Amino acid sequence: MLTKIKNIFIVLLLVLIVTQFLRPEKNRGSYDTIASFEEATAMPEEVKTILQNNCYDCHSNTTRYPWFMEVSPVTHYMAYQIEDGKKHFNISAWESYTDTEKDHKLEELIGEIEYKKMPLKPYTWIHGELSGSDAKTLIGWVKELREKAKNPPVDSINVQNPDSTVVDSLQKQRVSAVY
Repeated sequence: MLTKIKNIFIVLLLVLIVTQFLRPEKNRGSYDTIASFEEATAMPEEVKTILQNNCYDCHSNTTRYPWFMEVSPVTHYMAYQIEDGKKHFNISAWESYTDTEKDHKLEELIGEIEYKKMPLKPYTWIHGELSGSDAKTLIGWVKELREKAKNPPVDSINVQNPDSTVVDSLQKQRVSAVY
């Protein structure tokens, strides 16, 4: 019986050692795509800080990796969680979403925070829970963002004025064609 346990332990140890060398690809993109999201949504600094501390690691193409992420099987588990998080909402892909998709993603974000589904528990063990005030701030900002998208200010509507130089040049061409 003792030799069986010893053999199982040796096999598990070998598997752990081998998985240390079989690493998933890291999530290392440019911060430019996140900056694009921040600019497009006119994000206040307080909201930016909340998202940086609680969301960007799993919901963007840029992840900050702490030391324990180098230890297998944690590295494999986190790689899966990051990939799954990006499938649901990828801040780095914000520009590729349609207006309807953007609104839906923001609506889901509110629900995930209200029902305390996000951030995930394993993430909060290391980084801490999303505080009640941070959750309120984030939800308030998202609701405001959705409302602005549904009812854009009147002065932001693009009204195209005819270019007078084009009109003048067309009139001159007509006049010269007549003569």
